[in-house]
Amino acid sequence: MAPSTDPAKVACRARIAAAARTASVLPLGSGAVAGCAFPVSRVLEGIAAAEDAGLTPIKVNVVVKRDVNDHGLVDLARRFKGTGAIVRFIEYMDVGTSNAWRLDDVVPGSEVVRAINRELPLEPVEPAYAGEVAKRWRYADGGGEIGIITSVTQPFCGDCSRARLSADGALYSCLFAAQGTDLRALLRAGATDEVIEAAIRGVWGRRNDRYSELRSSEAIRLQRIEMSYIGG
Repeated sequence: MAPSTDPAKVACRARIAAAARTASVLPLGSGAVAGCAFPVSRVLEGIAAAEDAGLTPIKVNVVVKRDVNDHGLVDLARRFKGTGAIVRFIEYMDVGTSNAWRLDDVVPGSEVVRAINRELPLEPVEPAYAGEVAKRWRYADGGGEIGIITSVTQPFCGDCSRARLSADGALYSCLFAAQGTDLRALLRAGATDEVIEAAIRGVWGRRNDRYSELRSSEAIRLQRIEMSYIGG
């Protein structure tokens, strides 16, 4: 089933995901991936509050970085197994230009699956909807599922259906984009819904974003928008 489109739930889901990303790996309390410290207790409180409010399924996003938090993968999976929360392990990406990304720091999704499967047997699950980003794996004993997002080692540009809107009204057709399309100017000029829709359709119809498929040393040096600016 596709995620809820209710605005309140979408906004809350975004806050939960952002908080979980900031913590990086909850048992370790590491801020090394997120680039800032954030109390693990607050993340857990947020997850509990979301569960109490019925905002399910709760997804805990974890960026995995070699020699930083990859040793805690099984512990993290075990921490949320059976709780109904879905941990989504994300390959460390070169989003923006401020995280000193190196390919050597990437832990492939296949390695994450092998590590968890050794202790908590997994089996693959079909996508819940077309264009789903995370590859789904469920625990063989029925204890829930995890997700694996492999935008570095197994890019999915061709199936991507995601656009992002920044706080200042720019529409980005790719997480790795260098610039967006200004929709705020249209709104402030009094453009009709039809005109705005046509502008968005035009952006999407012309898009040829394939950064993850074409990733190269030349592309990596290009200026790119920071994830904190447009969301994950």
